[in-house]
Amino acid sequence: MYVNQIKKERENALKNYVASMALEKKIAQMFIENLEGCTSFRSYETVGAMTGTKDDTPLVAGGYIFFSFNIAPDREQMKIFTQSIHSYCDEYGIIQPYLCIDQEGGWVSRLKKLNPRLPSNEAVAKNYNIKETYQIYREQAEGMKELGFDMNLAPVVEVCTEDNEKFLDGRSFGNLKQVTDYGRACINAYENNGIATVLKHFPGNTNTDPHTGLPEIALSKSELEQSIESFRLLVQYNPAAVLMSHARTNAIDEGVPACLSKVWVTDILRNQFGYNGLIFSDDIFMGALADNGYPPETAVVRAVEAGIDCIMISEKRFASAGKVLYQRALQDEAFARKIDEAVIRILKYKIEAGLLDGKKIL
Repeated sequence: MYVNQIKKERENALKNYVASMALEKKIAQMFIENLEGCTSFRSYETVGAMTGTKDDTPLVAGGYIFFSFNIAPDREQMKIFTQSIHSYCDEYGIIQPYLCIDQEGGWVSRLKKLNPRLPSNEAVAKNYNIKETYQIYREQAEGMKELGFDMNLAPVVEVCTEDNEKFLDGRSFGNLKQVTDYGRACINAYENNGIATVLKHFPGNTNTDPHTGLPEIALSKSELEQSIESFRLLVQYNPAAVLMSHARTNAIDEGVPACLSKVWVTDILRNQFGYNGLIFSDDIFMGALADNGYPPETAVVRAVEAGIDCIMISEKRFASAGKVLYQRALQDEAFARKIDEAVIRILKYKIEAGLLDGKKIL
């Protein structure tokens, strides 16, 4: 009873803290964007660019994704770069962003020059047992943490089939048992060693590259439910986040990309699967979305309405997209509440990750 009371008090304290935040600061927390270079960090946008005012306070996203050109040539320079982000935010009193990277293994290994070699998911499942797998990912986690990263946009936990094997190209552990067994070892190894995991891509993909066209999953409802079983099982191990795909499914919420679908994001992943962590959109600047009627200014609103917490943008600027949400929230109380709910989850993660001092809030 006492434990439940403390939990309730902490939840209320966090809700009150978020309610007291300026709207533009809440919205900034919801974006994860790319960043410039690999030497020293600074913001290239101001709060005024979102609010339409002359406020020249630096605008910093809730999270940053590092691509290959953001990886320094050696470990020491990499640590200096990530530390420059923390120093910059401390200087301006900004909530620390989480720093994430795609370190899946195989050909998707952003840290291949800095961390130990990481085999693809397919190779791991073929060549290592579960205990060895845990050690492989533990070693990766320790190296990532030392470099200043907080989150890995991995593992891919889609089951490999004829419909997606060309697109996945070694990124799947294999069949359902392999995906759940090896996926669990991967999640536990990273999460136990200070690196948040992001399961992807829910509810799946086809051999269509989502950078060029929206994948169309033509499975029946029963087949579709079976194909997402790996996600239902693995969210029980409390990964920090799940990343939605751009795929459209004929059997469920037909015609709507999953990352913009309330049915997929809230009704199924959040409510049916009971998942309480962060839910990421895939990159809303992918051309396939715009080509199918969802330009970024439309996609950001649809994402929030669907229940997305973190909006991924591969661009290095997010103020224009944030401005759309800012104006909408000023006019729509229900929409503003959705933003609050997302930010509560984001800050809860940041407290647990040591990016935000919970004692000042709770």
